[in-house]
Amino acid sequence: MSNKKSGLFISGLLLGSAIGTATGLLMAPRTGKKTRQLVKKSASAIPQLVTDLSTSVKFQTDRFSDSATNSWEEILERLKEAIAAGLEASQTDREILSKTETKNSEVSVVIDTKS
Repeated sequence: MSNKKSGLFISGLLLGSAIGTATGLLMAPRTGKKTRQLVKKSASAIPQLVTDLSTSVKFQTDRFSDSATNSWEEILERLKEAIAAGLEASQTDREILSKTETKNSEVSVVIDTKS
């Protein structure tokens, strides 16, 4: 979970930085020419920012996918063990029931021969 939270934090940090930069440029007390030059420089940095953001998202997605796959494999393994234990218990109960039925039929035969 902490990996997911850190990935969200990094993504939020990058997005917040971009929004803050844009807001700062628009609110700054500069002349139009200087502001346009600054916006042009910032706009040229956007592709790098997007690349960094997509790399971060891809990295976090891969980590989440690996974590989900590992969890799924653990769940399947525990399920297999539970099924095997259930089958074993069922077989044991069948054997006990079979022995009990055999004893009951022997007792029944003994009672019938005495009558």
